[in-house]
Amino acid sequence: MTLTVCATNDWLRRFAQSVDDNAQLLTDLDAAIGDADHGSNMRRGMLAVVEQLENEPASQIDGALRAAGMTLISTVGGASGVLYGTFLLRMATALADRATATGPEVIAALHAGLEGVRTRGHAELGDKTMVDVLAPVIDALDAAVESGASLADAASTAAIAAQAARDATTGLVARKGRASYLGERSAGHVDPGAASTALLFAALAGALAETAAVEA
Repeated sequence: MTLTVCATNDWLRRFAQSVDDNAQLLTDLDAAIGDADHGSNMRRGMLAVVEQLENEPASQIDGALRAAGMTLISTVGGASGVLYGTFLLRMATALADRATATGPEVIAALHAGLEGVRTRGHAELGDKTMVDVLAPVIDALDAAVESGASLADAASTAAIAAQAARDATTGLVARKGRASYLGERSAGHVDPGAASTALLFAALAGALAETAAVEA
């Protein structure tokens, strides 16, 4: 199976719904170690993304991803909008002019998005940021596809890995962002960016599962 424009739109809409459903949880996580606004900021941004997709439907994958990335950068305050926006814009560039994308092409685009986040946020594994979910989960997705799994099955595996990676940020001491000001006191809390990133991969798994069911 491949990633289609329809599945990309579905992915973004599912992520928006999941952020809306979990906005208070994300804000509560951020209240413990940050500015207490991650849930509300992401909710506002993703609602704007859905409105953008409905007003100007994209005909290609990169169009949907680019519109979402630009909308998040322009509507979400703080680092979250820039980082998520950069992630989606780098994916869009990697998937330029594609109406469909194979598993390896999607994974290459995810890697490009991750590198964009690393460059923009200067964060690496262990810093207690969204990179602590993005990096291992994209690697898990890559390994699953490489071993012969369908893109939908690989995304399902990755979504489970994302939950574990999210939970693993609890024991980390933050080295980036406002949480780093707390030093050792930042340990014992799930990173809010890691939590929303886990929702992103759950949404991708849901969208690809729906596509696979329709194609079956």
